Amino acid sequence: MKKTILSLSLLTLFMSCKDDNKKMAQPDAKQDSIALIERAKAIHDRVITLDTHCDFNVANFTDETNYTQDLSSQVTLPKMTEGGLDVAWFIVYTGQEELTDAGFKKAHKTAMGKFDAIHKLVDEIAPAEIELAVTSDDVRRIVKSGKKVAMIGIENGYPVGKDIANVEKFYNLGGRYMSLSHNGHSQLSDSNTGEADSIWLHNGLSDLGKKVIKEMNRLGMMIDVSHPSKEAMKAMIELSEAPIIASHSSARALCDHSRNLDDEQLEWLKENGGVVQTVAFAAYLNTEKAEKYAAFQKEVALTVMDSMNVAYLEWSDMKDLSAEERDAYYEILDKVRPIVASKMKGMKDVPEGVTVADFVNHIDYMVKKIGIEHVGISSDFDGGGGIVGWNDASETFNVTLELVKRGYTEDEIGMLWSGNLLRVLDEVQAYAKSVQKS
Repeated sequence: MKKTILSLSLLTLFMSCKDDNKKMAQPDAKQDSIALIERAKAIHDRVITLDTHCDFNVANFTDETNYTQDLSSQVTLPKMTEGGLDVAWFIVYTGQEELTDAGFKKAHKTAMGKFDAIHKLVDEIAPAEIELAVTSDDVRRIVKSGKKVAMIGIENGYPVGKDIANVEKFYNLGGRYMSLSHNGHSQLSDSNTGEADSIWLHNGLSDLGKKVIKEMNRLGMMIDVSHPSKEAMKAMIELSEAPIIASHSSARALCDHSRNLDDEQLEWLKENGGVVQTVAFAAYLNTEKAEKYAAFQKEVALTVMDSMNVAYLEWSDMKDLSAEERDAYYEILDKVRPIVASKMKGMKDVPEGVTVADFVNHIDYMVKKIGIEHVGISSDFDGGGGIVGWNDASETFNVTLELVKRGYTEDEIGMLWSGNLLRVLDEVQAYAKSVQKS
């Protein structure tokens, strides 16, 4: 997702979520003992915690301003340390624009700037604190050394343009998963957003998109189906010789949003051997609660922004701004967000927000539906994600605590946090090696 704006959650809340919480095993308040918390902390320390989707602003990857500092962003090295988050997949995100040579060139430049920023962090800014991993063995080695781990995912295949050689270029820069579209159809794949108007560009994948899937298999890059359409996902599974992932999606049966996977898609993913990384994005977990909270939050934000003499823009208005104007607006919103949060803490009658319990309800559902081997965890921090209890990396422990309350074992928690995702990465890379040898 793009950087958080305070109107985003309102605009994505156009479908209602089912209140299936009564079907879930609810934690007993009596369990919230010191012993339980200590046991959860011990488990949290022992397992490798991995978040497959963390967006970022390149302005926070400079010599003067960077992730060694406790910035307002939801992910920083201090926040990762405080919350016990071991691995962050930093996302090379490119917004969808026109399918022209000029558009492809601009998107490629944006993507390369984000690759450069990640490499600057691990190579120049904080090499003693964080290291880039490209295999599961790298992850375990780096975690054992005491450093944090950076991995790279690519959100939107738009910057590939029409040159399939860019897939290998991105792989060589450390990209280990890629989605072929984002919000809007790309030259490679239809997007889930086509559900809104039933207008499709490819009825799944384009011919070039099909070639890209094969190239990703050949290289050992995981295929991400979180943003592509259902028909595109079906085509990807039929074409791919290796497991796929949904890097940041939840269960559509609990929240009827096109960004989530329905039961049929979950079954496809299970049969494929892949994994769905449950996402802590309020609008994809419980729309009713998220909508009420967002409406209240918007009123507070309007007051704050009015006092700063800043206009409030809806998501649809952002399309009319230049890239420079959008970046400037996002910088203002980065300042507004903590002020709004602070004000709301002291207010009465604030609606209940979407919580870690709502998040784990989706984990519970998908574990029951397709098996624990196919479910993982993601946040979408700094891209719209964040819920009550896990609103930034410093609160990561609260997810483990809720899983312990629900009765998950240490081995199961380890699978959810990283084991399943790393298993898929291993299988994708093993297939690539077998192809390259032959």
